[in-house]
Amino acid sequence: MVEDPDADQACLACGLTAGTEFLPGGPILRTGTWVVEHCVGPLGLGTLVVKPIRHVIHVADLTAEESGELGPLLRRVSSAVTETMEPEQVYVCLWSHAGAVPGHIHFVVQPALKDDLARYDAYGPALQMAMFEAGQLPDEAAVADVCARLRTALAAG
Repeated sequence: MVEDPDADQACLACGLTAGTEFLPGGPILRTGTWVVEHCVGPLGLGTLVVKPIRHVIHVADLTAEESGELGPLLRRVSSAVTETMEPEQVYVCLWSHAGAVPGHIHFVVQPALKDDLARYDAYGPALQMAMFEAGQLPDEAAVADVCARLRTALAAG
């Protein structure tokens, strides 16, 4: 697949990584090829995004190095979310569309918290859709606090 070399200039994910877009809580972890950040959308406190540092729009286009880091990193991040947030479950899913156009791939690592399951009376994809429909962003101070706790958990793990 051929990528548009100018695509990252309008990419929110790239802007968050580069620091040209505001990222509540700041970056949490950076590996050789991946970055972990708190989600900037309404998926709740403790929801993280794991994305390649470079602009990639298809999993099939990941390099061998990116692919080799991915599984262990998702396990490590899921473990930190479990330890920090104490959820019922941790959802891990790939997202890659923005405005019906394939965008910078990112894996959402979301704690399914009892309070959210009850509040939205939903789980799985239905919970995520309900949270998007509600549009409630987590408090920035709470995001900064949970990011600090997640950094500590990731450093220990």
